[in-house]
Amino acid sequence: MKGSIFSKRSSPSHHSSASDSPSSTPSSRASHQTFSETMMEENLDLAEVIIMACSIDSHRHEEFSSLFVDDRREARRFLDAVSGLQQAMHYYVKLSSSSDKLVRAQNLMQIAIKRLEKEFYVILSANRKNLDSESVSSRSSRASARSSVSDYYHEDEISDEGEESTSTTPPRTPPRGENTEADLAMADLRNIADCMIASGYARECITIYKLIRKSIIDEALYYLGVEKLSQHQMQKMDWNVLEQKIKVWLHAVKIAVKTLFCGERILCDIVFSSSEKIAESCFTEISKDAALRLFSFPEVFGRSKKILSPEKMFRALDLFEAISDLWPEIESIFSHESVAAVRIEAEAALIKLGEGVRIILTQFEAAIQKDSSKTPAGGGVHPLTRYVMNYLVFLADYSGAVSVIMADWSVAAETPLPQAYFSSPTSALADDPCVAAITTRLAWLILVLLCKLDGKAVMYNDVALSYLFLANNLNYVVSKVRNSKLGLLMGPEWISENRLKVSKYLGNYERMGWSKVISSLPEDPMAEISPEQVTDRFERFNAAFEEAYKKQTSWVIPDPKLRDNVKISLAKRVVPAYRIFYNKHRDNYARRFRFGVETIVKYAPEDLNNYLSDLFFAASAGGASTTTTTYDNDTSMSSSCGR
Repeated sequence: MKGSIFSKRSSPSHHSSASDSPSSTPSSRASHQTFSETMMEENLDLAEVIIMACSIDSHRHEEFSSLFVDDRREARRFLDAVSGLQQAMHYYVKLSSSSDKLVRAQNLMQIAIKRLEKEFYVILSANRKNLDSESVSSRSSRASARSSVSDYYHEDEISDEGEESTSTTPPRTPPRGENTEADLAMADLRNIADCMIASGYARECITIYKLIRKSIIDEALYYLGVEKLSQHQMQKMDWNVLEQKIKVWLHAVKIAVKTLFCGERILCDIVFSSSEKIAESCFTEISKDAALRLFSFPEVFGRSKKILSPEKMFRALDLFEAISDLWPEIESIFSHESVAAVRIEAEAALIKLGEGVRIILTQFEAAIQKDSSKTPAGGGVHPLTRYVMNYLVFLADYSGAVSVIMADWSVAAETPLPQAYFSSPTSALADDPCVAAITTRLAWLILVLLCKLDGKAVMYNDVALSYLFLANNLNYVVSKVRNSKLGLLMGPEWISENRLKVSKYLGNYERMGWSKVISSLPEDPMAEISPEQVTDRFERFNAAFEEAYKKQTSWVIPDPKLRDNVKISLAKRVVPAYRIFYNKHRDNYARRFRFGVETIVKYAPEDLNNYLSDLFFAASAGGASTTTTTYDNDTSMSSSCGR
């Protein structure tokens, strides 16, 4: 019986009346009209029975029991009744806008919508856990989410004859699975929304949806720790407190974008699949304010003066990197024009953070050039070298974000030096323009450091010590590059060229520091010379060796491998020639003079090796104890960079 009332067979007379041929007689048209009216009355009567049986007012003293349980046949009958009632209302409106039957149908519709509003609210409220963003967002895409729900709950299946099956056919029971309850709830919400929208009550449905789902988003962001801070509040905040808030935000933004907003986007598309406009409106209303609040945090930080110090730049890069990584999702989720403000806010955050990073790097370079700290005693690694290279190593870890920021930032435009200074080192990644940009910038900052060290080297009174200082510091720079991501950026050629420079510096040190020792021995240790010349050679060697040793016991080579290489090289320069001379002349000298030989021949060849092995271990190996600036504590450098 119900199938004949609510199937599309109930409306052929309505269509035929609109397409009567000119030959149709008035009596036949009246007969058709009477038949249609009879059908509409039956629709109205049956709808009244079903709707009144489910009226909320008639069950106000009973505990509310949802229609959408078990196999949902009762719910399906109710929705079909509302649909049939809507058809009847359209029919009566065409006949007369004030007929008693139209008024009766409108009253029934009010009762039905009241029930559907209650059902919609109850399902949304009762399924907060099942419809959590994580479960919904786990679907691969918005389209697949809609199709999965449709596959489970497609009620209007097509029969073999090409006609739609009657609505008495119960919906298929979905397979058991982890998302069964969520899919059932989404299908119920979608069916109710479709019915209410088709009946002209979209606003009531949307109001309920916005009320519940907006509170879920706001509550989720609250528990994620997202808060809105003004620039004034951020500026007054202690850095340790602000840094902790940044860490909280970095954790929250991934969950918010990938799970929370993505899940709500999918849920809106499913529930309001019959109207893309309504789906967009709902998503905008429930998510726009929360998303703007989320992305205002990095944007305000990018505008604040808190960012303008070297050690804080890495937090700015963390924020920049997080937004950049999530940008495809941000563009997809907030693609509609109604939520364009969210994309604009996220993009503004990237721009402000990028500007802050550029300012810091400019100030960082200026701070290197202006550094006036003393050189460390013993020619060790300068604290400036340690600070700058450790900073650049950390910076290289953010090469992805930094390369984007530096993509259109030319070094040559900011300095008066020749263009040759700005050639990018050859690396495996050099073909990428963005990578080339960061490589050029990093190479330039290293060059600025090395030039500064050249100036500091002349502060030593001993030329040999100046070369040892340059060798120690350049070796430290090369080691930092080789053993970090800087190595990939700078490339093997840069490393090889600068290792060769270290060797040249050490060669100059050995020549300058040990030339007197080496020249005190004859060019040919086996040559025959007089006893007086032997005595003179031993005395000159003793004096030169003692002078070099005494001076260089305070000199340092912090790198163990480099230190061993230098000792081996010195031993090869000094000991073999001395051993030959020693072996040839010591015994003859002892036989002739017998007494006082120890005062002239003071050192055996083995003694020289022992003395050389003791060099370059001075306590001030790091050099920090003799300098006026402690960069590891961010004093001079931080203040010069606008802290």
